[in-house]
Amino acid sequence: MVTYDPYDALPEVAAFDLTSASFADGDRLPLAQVGGMLGSGGEDRLPQLTWSGAPEGVRSYALTCFDPDAPTASGFWHFAAYNIPASVTELEAGAVQLDTVTNAFPAAARVLRNDGGVAGFVGAAPPPGHGDHRYMFVVHALSVESLELDELASPALLGFQLFGTTLGRARITGTYGH
Repeated sequence: MVTYDPYDALPEVAAFDLTSASFADGDRLPLAQVGGMLGSGGEDRLPQLTWSGAPEGVRSYALTCFDPDAPTASGFWHFAAYNIPASVTELEAGAVQLDTVTNAFPAAARVLRNDGGVAGFVGAAPPPGHGDHRYMFVVHALSVESLELDELASPALLGFQLFGTTLGRARITGTYGH
């Protein structure tokens, strides 16, 4: 399998730190972050995430989770949210689940439908025998307070809106395979 890094094609921006109490960068995702909806026996729960060191001028954040190794020509978006207030620098584990946005997720933030068709988090679920996939959790520090997107917008359209407004990017990657 040929792997690529979709972020290599984007303009370089400031880097900042993203960590998780749920898993370490490069580690296998725990069952809580594995897909139940897609039949992998997991819980479809967003991991705990903490970020720090964002560049000056941040007015909001966006958060995405993308699998570039999915057997499609476009990867698979597991999660996409935007309009996360600049004051928020941490999300607790399970703040977003399969099709549920809990009170632990910022009220001002918006969650888009993922490639599983639900406005929530779909956990890791590569096809059996397809090997390990990478799940890139990325926090985008934005120069705008809010993005105006229709509730039916795709994560790819969010990515287009991030182009030109992203001041910095932080990433942590987990893996999972059968």
